[in-house]
Amino acid sequence: MRLLLLALLGICCLSACTVDGVGSEVPERSICVSLSTQRLPINRIRTYTIKEGSVRAVIFITKRGLKVCANPEAEWVKSAVKSVDSRSTTKRSKLQSSATRAQPTNTAGTPSR
Repeated sequence: MRLLLLALLGICCLSACTVDGVGSEVPERSICVSLSTQRLPINRIRTYTIKEGSVRAVIFITKRGLKVCANPEAEWVKSAVKSVDSRSTTKRSKLQSSATRAQPTNTAGTPSR
């Protein structure tokens, strides 16, 4: 009898763990509780993301990994977003231009025409 109860209890625990893992994804919660009014130095911002939801915000991620929520309507935030975008565009164009400048070499021993 005890063995049967122990087996039944084990099955119940096992099924509870497997059922909980299926479909138990919690929707992402808004991590912005308040918005910072203090300006961030643009050179310390690595990237950003825009968060829509109960609190609409731009989340700046600093080079140290800190996340700072800011009002997307503030002028300094708009300026910082443009600056980060232009930095990433500049990096992309530099990588593309250096890749196009590299020309393949002829390793077959015949001169290329």
